[in-house]
Amino acid sequence: MPVSTSRQGIPVWRLRTSRAQWLQFSAWLVGISLFLFCWKVISDNTMWVFVEDAGRQGSDLLSRMMPPKWEYANVLWKPMWDTLNIATLGTALGIVMAFPVAFLAARNTTPHPLVRSLALMVIVSSRSINSLIWAMLLVTILGPGVLAGIIAIALRSIGFVGKLLYEAIEEIHPTPVEAISATGASRLQVMNYGVLPQIMPAFAGISVYRWDINIRESTVLGLVGAGGIGLQLNASINMLAWNQVSVIFVMIFATVLVSEWISARVRHAII
Repeated sequence: MPVSTSRQGIPVWRLRTSRAQWLQFSAWLVGISLFLFCWKVISDNTMWVFVEDAGRQGSDLLSRMMPPKWEYANVLWKPMWDTLNIATLGTALGIVMAFPVAFLAARNTTPHPLVRSLALMVIVSSRSINSLIWAMLLVTILGPGVLAGIIAIALRSIGFVGKLLYEAIEEIHPTPVEAISATGASRLQVMNYGVLPQIMPAFAGISVYRWDINIRESTVLGLVGAGGIGLQLNASINMLAWNQVSVIFVMIFATVLVSEWISARVRHAII
């Protein structure tokens, strides 16, 4: 019989049934067993000799990165510009495709439950595959270059923007929609005057937030040949030019900081 204390400090006895005790015990047993099993799998597939030497290898790698080869930054401006274009154009293309999908996926705006199921399938499919995997597939289809990166970012953005936007559509206040419908307005007019004004602030915030995320994701697409600064990063790593890698890291970090500041200011101004 466990005991708890009330606000006045008086012991309060609570009767716990044997079934509740067994359920709690079983839950703890299953959780601990699962943790031990996962730890065993990880341990069996880990070469602990390398783990023990990780500190020395890490410090040796950092020493090779210092001092950074700052003159190499002149080579990185064009790839970084490509990275920004990949993120921006990919985000714009993804938003254009996600906007109608969100309306088809929302319960209060979809024309038919079957259409809603198809729209949700598109959103789930987009969110299930990482942009790096999209880029690998598109590089195989379209060949290496910026175009594959733009489409990869767009396909990944559909699920993110579509999901958050259709949830915002479902949460709109129904009173304006009912009032406009009562005037005999068409379905398109109801959408234009009853739904859009309520979701546009959320839509703008979601779009800017996704662009901020895509800046980060586009920096690594070049590792699979999808253009951007990731190509230079991959080349420098393959050549073991670690002082160039450190310059690339600094430039990526600075770009992400600037994009974070811009997106925060824009979201604050909109919302």
